[in-house]
Amino acid sequence: MPTKRRFLLNLASLAAAGGAARLAQAQPAFPSRPLRIVVPNAAGGGADLTARAVGQKLAGALGQPVVIENKPSAGGVVAGEQVARAEADGHTLLLISSGTAVSAALFARQPFDALADFAPVSMLAHFDLAIAVSATSRFKTLAELLAWARANPGKLNIGTPQIGTTQHLAAELFKLRAGIDAQTVPFNGTPPVITAVRGGEIDAMVDILGPLMSNIQGNALRALAVMGPARAPELPQVPTVRESGGSLKDFDVSSWNGLAVPAKTPPAIVERLSREVQQAVALPEVRQQLQALNLTAQGSSPQQLRERLAGDIRRWSEVIAAAKIPRL
Repeated sequence: MPTKRRFLLNLASLAAAGGAARLAQAQPAFPSRPLRIVVPNAAGGGADLTARAVGQKLAGALGQPVVIENKPSAGGVVAGEQVARAEADGHTLLLISSGTAVSAALFARQPFDALADFAPVSMLAHFDLAIAVSATSRFKTLAELLAWARANPGKLNIGTPQIGTTQHLAAELFKLRAGIDAQTVPFNGTPPVITAVRGGEIDAMVDILGPLMSNIQGNALRALAVMGPARAPELPQVPTVRESGGSLKDFDVSSWNGLAVPAKTPPAIVERLSREVQQAVALPEVRQQLQALNLTAQGSSPQQLRERLAGDIRRWSEVIAAAKIPRL
């Protein structure tokens, strides 16, 4: 190689190396300060306790404190807007969930776009929904409930928490897939639904399994089916909805939560966070903590979580349209 050409190539290599070094120096090490996980739910609930369990392990792995900030509001708007506008450097995370997908489908306007404004990091956990009746109900099985509903159109009442919750839309989807004419009765939260079912005011209810377990174990409620793809570890004798077969053979509804960061967060930081979160939820002590809350720890890649969120938004949008639920 001619001497002049070799000299120019060496000079270019040195310039490139110097540029890369300056770029590395310009980007601060991650993390460089405490992290925040903004939770769109009140303290003490399953979402909050999940964030705290995982946040504690993240703090140890990343060498920085992890602070949990609870910002409850309708549709998670306050928490979502705060994180969407935060600096995209990986230090501010948002707890997202199946509720995030419901809100995206239900609210005509939000100050953020659940898919465009956030970069998913990893799943944290998933948890079952169940169809339950009073322990004294005439319905001993889901097959009996379905048979009665088909023989008595419009007479079956199914209670759920508020309009627009995952539980409410799960009940609507169940009715659509089962082909039954039944009334969905929304209440102001889970405790009033349990009271109404136990008192015989309504025939059945759809809700997250965890809050129902004490009533099921105390023989006040009878679980007829869980709505996910597999039987719940806590209730192995209770079948899934899909075991009913027919139009319900592919039925699969479960709740989940995960973590996301602002959309423009550098991919390397997203990958680092995802790796650390997946390792945290795989720890036996974290799995045991979540299992005590009737949650099943489950990490994921960022892409897997994005696909889950997008799929749920599509599904709940279709249910909202089919059930003629007005958008808010």
